[in-house]
Amino acid sequence: MLKRFSNVFIGGIGGLIGLGVANAIEKLELFPTVNRTVLYAASAIILFILFLLLSNAFIKVIKKLITMIEKEIFTLNSKEIIFSTIGFTLGMLIALLISNIFKYVPIRVIGLVLTVITYIIFGYLGISIPRNYVTNIDFLQYFPNVKKDKKSKNDDLENSKSFQCKIVDTSVIIDGRILHIAKTGFIEGKLIIPNFVLDELQHIADSADDLKRKKGRRGLDILKGLIDSKDIEVEVMDIDFEVEEVDSKLLKLAIKLNGAVLTNDYNLNKVAVVQDVKVLNINELANAVKPAVLPGEKFTVEIIQKGKGNNQGVGFLDDGTMIVVENGQKFIGKTINTLVTSVLQTDAGRMIFVKPE
Repeated sequence: MLKRFSNVFIGGIGGLIGLGVANAIEKLELFPTVNRTVLYAASAIILFILFLLLSNAFIKVIKKLITMIEKEIFTLNSKEIIFSTIGFTLGMLIALLISNIFKYVPIRVIGLVLTVITYIIFGYLGISIPRNYVTNIDFLQYFPNVKKDKKSKNDDLENSKSFQCKIVDTSVIIDGRILHIAKTGFIEGKLIIPNFVLDELQHIADSADDLKRKKGRRGLDILKGLIDSKDIEVEVMDIDFEVEEVDSKLLKLAIKLNGAVLTNDYNLNKVAVVQDVKVLNINELANAVKPAVLPGEKFTVEIIQKGKGNNQGVGFLDDGTMIVVENGQKFIGKTINTLVTSVLQTDAGRMIFVKPE
């Protein structure tokens, strides 16, 4: 329904332009023998049909322009927005003054074209000059009594907006480590919690399956902790897309906001890379900060179960890293000293292979 209305609306704009063209033709007396009513009707109908046929293309172009503008706005900080708005207003005023000269151009069409070009040029300059030059000026240098190190909390919050926002996946909230990472101050920028992620979390918390229900409720507790935390800015965004899968919605939102996706989902990670969307994976971060282990180092390991290989035993470090002990099956239930032989890094994590000393 909305699409049809948009098509007819664009067609109506074409009809109005047709009336304007007919008026210009009448004043220029290009077709003096043509009846006035016929001229206006034909011009309006022809351009109405033309714009109606091209309406879908116009809508796509407009959507792309809106997306580009939204991406550009989200990358601006408050200082850039203020000065760009002032610059644009001044540019329009200058264009208004200059365009008065074009009223005296003998051919009205040329005067109209020059007026439009003038507005476009000064509007662009009004935005670009303040953004590229004025916003780089440090105004505090003109006020020596104001110390730069005495910044308010609001100033810090404004500066944080210049960082790339992070769109949080359901898997990260349920995992829970994001709350501890946020408290350390390593995450810069705003965390975006889309309403469809919140709905999925609520659905998991209301599941009939006991394990899923516990995970969902834990996720809601983690989410409340993030929102209440003073260490990170969190926004619950009311937005949705015309797709069913939550993963697809996350990627669309990341593209729209020019943000990064925060996830633990391996498949979502791969799809995001294909679509050129930045991904921050908590599991990859956890693997990256684990202490490096080199062959020849010694470990004290409690062997708790049998391994897959012949006579192998398995133990774990405090961070969950699996240790495979060669000829360790006979030591199950015991704590022994071992020597590292090799380390295997996989997408799922790290495995350390050792042998008894």
